[in-house]
Amino acid sequence: MDSQPAVTTDSSLNNAPEHIQLAVDLIQMLEQASIDKDVAIAALNIVLNDLQRQ
Repeated sequence: MDSQPAVTTDSSLNNAPEHIQLAVDLIQMLEQASIDKDVAIAALNIVLNDLQRQ
């Protein structure tokens, strides 16, 4: 099964909630930088924990 992003067009992304837009931007950034999946998950967990403590 080929997974598709939740938001697939620029116009629908512009109308998407801000957290969806940010998630898509982060995914694109990680993919373009060829970041290893496990490294990305570890880094995102650190960010998530830090933001939850604030």
